[in-house]
Amino acid sequence: MASQKWVSDVLFIGLTTTFLKEFVFDLLVTSPLWLTLATAVTVLGQLAGKKEGWSRFDSFYWSFITATTVGYGDLRPTRRVTRILAIAIALVGLLLTGILVAVAVHSATVALAAHDAQMKVK
Repeated sequence: MASQKWVSDVLFIGLTTTFLKEFVFDLLVTSPLWLTLATAVTVLGQLAGKKEGWSRFDSFYWSFITATTVGYGDLRPTRRVTRILAIAIALVGLLLTGILVAVAVHSATVALAAHDAQMKVK
């Protein structure tokens, strides 16, 4: 019974809350960077969509599907210019994804270090 309390305290209260607080803080600190990249994906997607004759929503959807490298294939560029824009969107998307993953890893590292320090005190 005591081990169940320890597991719930560590996983659902201490470690998780520390991670979430750090993650939100790190997202705020890095927001100028990832917001700029997300804006670039959106603008490039709108340019490509305009050239292809897609709706604004379809262009937005396609640009973020391309940026995350999911690529469902339901919409695809047919013109050379929009294919080049798709490559640019994919590269910017890799940077955006990398930054978000780095923020999550940093937050987890800080949370685990805080948890380890707390466990040494006890």
